[in-house]
Amino acid sequence: MPRSDFLSTTETARSLRLAKHTLENMRCAGHGPAYYKLGGRVFYHRDDLQRWLAQARRRTTWAYK
Repeated sequence: MPRSDFLSTTETARSLRLAKHTLENMRCAGHGPAYYKLGGRVFYHRDDLQRWLAQARRRTTWAYK
């Protein structure tokens, strides 16, 4: 079976090494990666995760202005 480009919340949390609840909280607060809601279920596209991760990348702990 071919690999899907869409991941469930559980699969996404596992791949990001986050608790599922943490990812759900981030989604509700608008801080998490973009997602799709299909048939009442939430899915994350691999490309959206890569973009979100790239934006989260930091080189210092200093606040960005």
